[in-house]
Amino acid sequence: MSEIRTVSVIGMGYIGLPTCAIFAKSGIDVLGVDVNEDVVAKVNRGEIHIVEPELDGLIQKMVETGKLTAYTTPQPADAHIIAVPTPFMSEHDHTPDLSYVMAAARSLAPVLKRGDLVVLESTSPVGTTRNMTMLLAELRPDLRFPHLHGEDADVLVAYSPERVLPGKVLTELVDNDRSIGGLSKASAQRAVALYTTFVAGDLYITSAESAELVKLTENAFRDVNIGFANELAAVCQQLGLNAWEVIELANKHPRVNILSPGPGVGGHCIAVDPYFIIEAAPDSTHIMKAARQINSDRPYSVVRDVEMLLDPNKHQTIACLGLSFKANIDDMRESPAVDVVRLLSELRDVRILAAEPHAKGLPKSLQGLGVEFTDPLTAIDKADIVVLLVDHRHFNLIDPDALKDKKLVDTRGLWTWRKARRTDARIEGRNSLTRPRRRSTDRAA
Repeated sequence: MSEIRTVSVIGMGYIGLPTCAIFAKSGIDVLGVDVNEDVVAKVNRGEIHIVEPELDGLIQKMVETGKLTAYTTPQPADAHIIAVPTPFMSEHDHTPDLSYVMAAARSLAPVLKRGDLVVLESTSPVGTTRNMTMLLAELRPDLRFPHLHGEDADVLVAYSPERVLPGKVLTELVDNDRSIGGLSKASAQRAVALYTTFVAGDLYITSAESAELVKLTENAFRDVNIGFANELAAVCQQLGLNAWEVIELANKHPRVNILSPGPGVGGHCIAVDPYFIIEAAPDSTHIMKAARQINSDRPYSVVRDVEMLLDPNKHQTIACLGLSFKANIDDMRESPAVDVVRLLSELRDVRILAAEPHAKGLPKSLQGLGVEFTDPLTAIDKADIVVLLVDHRHFNLIDPDALKDKKLVDTRGLWTWRKARRTDARIEGRNSLTRPRRRSTDRAA
């Protein structure tokens, strides 16, 4: 099999664009593809349309050196990566919408040739890679595909999901282990040859279906863990205890690692992927369903906390700090912070100010609701109640004196625990100087 010299990446979003940059950095000629003409134009100017540390400089360098070129339609290449969204059918219908994957396959089919490799990276329900391959075979009857022809296939097909953390994508694309699910042994081996061009972690070969479920399982596990943390936060509130202190001390147990509570769960993975498993096996997913319900209800509990602080005889201003689904990024997809602000906008006799240092304005879902977008310090200065929804590092720098006359709802424990913890509450033992430091607990997405 010949060396892979060109890679086409279909979908230049939060995963596809960093993937383009990493492949190009490894020396491969990369053809980025996106249906959004503005995105293509920006990339070809060496610019980016998302917020991800160090990505802008890398994209600029790869475009300037000619290793990355963007197009609006798929181009011939040795390998084709599909990294397009797999959202819900609608806000109220959690059935997976695979139309983007199938549209990508339809657009790719005309340029496929013998010896090509197709890799689906989009987070997908079990069976999607095989169904996508059946569509490619239908569109290209002149080529043999592995779901029918196994090791004799002309075009090789595999599934290999990313498992990266927004804000650390460039590092984690390289360092993290990967699952490689081939529709045939040759497909898996070809995908391994592709990813070894830049992945420093281990590669684990399995079936396409197992690799699909592995990705969903990782995010469902985190959703359940966060659901437990959010339930524990409700228990602590009822008992008058600090949830962050209780969780931090419980995590001192060597085999306990509880995530942190928050205003809910957001993003395109953790808040979405469990439904793909629930939809496939509704009678066997009781814990996942319960966690989803707990996490989906959290924005309502935050609003109830705010309502308890309101003076019914006074018009008041509420400052909401942070709109992204996690700290230090601009991604607002499925963000519980946006849900909280939307619910607060429905209250009577209040003024809602929203601040998001990583955005230039409100998301579409909050426009026209009377919510005012402003900077964090202005929002705090004018507020009677300050609601911290995202623990951006910007907010960690805010002087506590600016908050001393404000009513606070701190959904992240930033001001009420991390910045306020007692330094005399820990008495170091004799092992403290020699014991290896435990990995810090991940916070809720």
